[in-house]
Amino acid sequence: MIVILGALLGAVIGGTTAKRRKGNFADMAQYAVVYAIAFALLGFFVTIAIEKSLA
Repeated sequence: MIVILGALLGAVIGGTTAKRRKGNFADMAQYAVVYAIAFALLGFFVTIAIEKSLA
C-alpha cells in the first residue's frame, strides 16, 4: 500500500515540477515517471523496514 501511494504521490509531484518549469507534455510525463519510480522505491524500502521491525 505504501508503495502504491508513493508512486502516485511521486507522479503528481513530478508532473507539477515539470509544469512549474514550463516543460511540454513529454517533459511532464518523464518527470512523473521518474518521480513515481523513485517514490515507489522509497516506499518499498519503508515497507521492508516496517515488516522487519514487526517480525
